Amino acid sequence: MAMLIRSISARPAFLLLFRSIYASISFIPNPNSQSFSITPKTHQKNLIPVSNLFQRYGFPPSELPHFLKKNQFLLNSNPSEIEKSLKILLSLNPSQAFVVNVLCSCPSVLELEFLEKWQLGISELGISNVSLMAIRNILEVSRKFYLNPDDVSRCIKCLERLGFREDTVTRVLEAVPMVIMSSEDKIRAKIEFLIRLGIQKKEIDGLICLYPGVLAFGVENRLRPLIDEFEDLGFSLSEVRREVIRDPRILGLENGEFSQCVKLLKSLRCRLPIKENIFSHGAFRAAYEVKIRVDCLRRHGLIYREAFTVLWKEPRVILYEIEEIEKKIEFLVQEMEFDVQCLVEVPEYLGVNFDKQIVPRFNVIKHLSSIGGLGHGVGLRNLIKLSRLKFYNLYVKPYPECEKIYGRFGGESEVRNRHPVGMWKLFKPPKYPESNEDLRNVKSYMESLA
Repeated sequence: MAMLIRSISARPAFLLLFRSIYASISFIPNPNSQSFSITPKTHQKNLIPVSNLFQRYGFPPSELPHFLKKNQFLLNSNPSEIEKSLKILLSLNPSQAFVVNVLCSCPSVLELEFLEKWQLGISELGISNVSLMAIRNILEVSRKFYLNPDDVSRCIKCLERLGFREDTVTRVLEAVPMVIMSSEDKIRAKIEFLIRLGIQKKEIDGLICLYPGVLAFGVENRLRPLIDEFEDLGFSLSEVRREVIRDPRILGLENGEFSQCVKLLKSLRCRLPIKENIFSHGAFRAAYEVKIRVDCLRRHGLIYREAFTVLWKEPRVILYEIEEIEKKIEFLVQEMEFDVQCLVEVPEYLGVNFDKQIVPRFNVIKHLSSIGGLGHGVGLRNLIKLSRLKFYNLYVKPYPECEKIYGRFGGESEVRNRHPVGMWKLFKPPKYPESNEDLRNVKSYMESLA
């Protein structure tokens, strides 16, 4: 051990790596690993050769200690066999990024016996341009379920017999690689279900290419109950078919989820123009737009109930694009440093204009905080819900330098007149010349008053 440390001390780059790995290694045999020996001496002996090997094939040195700690069976393997496996991986796609990606997601593919079967297997699958993600998924599924190239080739030929183009097959392997384990009868049953829904056979290829996840769902336990739910809500099959072709992700809805979206729409209390815009393309699409925005809010940390609460309190969010909503949330969390839970209390934040209201007001408050012009912090509610004039009078008008920051009422901003110059002349009553008779009438009227 002392001799090993003295040899490593000559190479400072590996000293930290060795200490971090060796200090945490528990020399317990892994029953699933195919290692030659499991002893402390083997770990010590293979540490530097294996580390050098992985770095030579593009593995980031900063991630290597954690990777080897997590996959200690690699330190028990023969470095020459590991190198052969890495060469085979690189032959499948001449990119070190591909090798690193595969190793990070499924290190067990390094088994030499397994990779030797696939050395020529990828080229024999019948797909000319296989993407990196598809190759990685094929290797992972094949290693997990002990599949041979012939098994995968059978699945691909089945998809081609059902009328799928090569691009669609690649998308399926990228998105739902577990379809490799499905039988031809199960895949055919899903295609026949779509045909009974009213989707033409020539449209199914494009639908699966847009949303391959359809092939991962069962007919009886997922797809059929979903269509029954649409019909129970009063939607016709023709309307369902039209919307599914427009956006096949509709078929990925959980059972009961769409009913909640419809229920929310029926309970909305908002101005008539907003409601008309929400339902401009029909109730079905409006409910699906609700679902998409609920998913967006949940991705950013809100729970299901909170996401529905935000949409119910601020229906204008349903009309905003997802990119606009995400931009506002990222600005709220990263720049304004508020918690995403604030949206439940102040959902109006998502309903106001980002460039004209959110950013200028935040810049003013940020400037005043930096110069000590605020006695206390300004919450999101005061930042958003104050009227434009009230915010200006409180935070902009007393500080001349904020005029330029705020922009809307700044001194350099040009105030546009409501009407063109000279418009007032059109509303001025006409003047007529006074005659002698008019003067006599006025004179007699004044005398009568006296």
